[in-house]
Amino acid sequence: MNQKPHALAGIAAPLLFVSAYLLAAAARPEFNHFTKAVSELGSVHAPNAVFWNVLGFICPGLLVAFFAIGLHQAVGQGNAGQLPFYALFLSGSLMVVAGLFPGDFEHRGSFTTIMHAIGTFGSFIAFLVAAFTYPLFLRKSDFWEKTIVPSLTLTWLCILSGFLRTGMAPGIGQRVGFAFYFLWIAFMAVNLYRHQRFS
Repeated sequence: MNQKPHALAGIAAPLLFVSAYLLAAAARPEFNHFTKAVSELGSVHAPNAVFWNVLGFICPGLLVAFFAIGLHQAVGQGNAGQLPFYALFLSGSLMVVAGLFPGDFEHRGSFTTIMHAIGTFGSFIAFLVAAFTYPLFLRKSDFWEKTIVPSLTLTWLCILSGFLRTGMAPGIGQRVGFAFYFLWIAFMAVNLYRHQRFS
């Protein structure tokens, strides 16, 4: 099977997210990168909210879900590997949910805010399930076994970024967490491309 389109989707997801973030934040000079959550770029009544929610959450989420299909085709053996596949696919899908339901941070108990929280936190939890279970299948291949240590390192760094979300600049921790999440996606996507090229 040709997994190059899936690999390219995985590579494109972080590039799109970062580009959308920089453009959306640049359009709001008052936006504070150190204290504001990324979600506030697309919150209810925020200027250019649709731009951020579509290009910052929905499209990257779809790309991650599509990438998960190709990674499963390369790594999974039959029915094996379905747990990490579904978890990674769910991570991308829940990112889409976060974009479809922008947070209303003046009414945190509202339906759209609850759905946004489910999307953002659920995407992170699903990613952790995928990242920690994929090595069980990666070690069955000489090619993929080499990705285990780097991928787990990125996963632990993503978790440890949570300690940066306290203090005077909680926004930094969130952005570092996003960085390691998308670095994991990009790393695995580049290897999927290489695997397809040399297999």
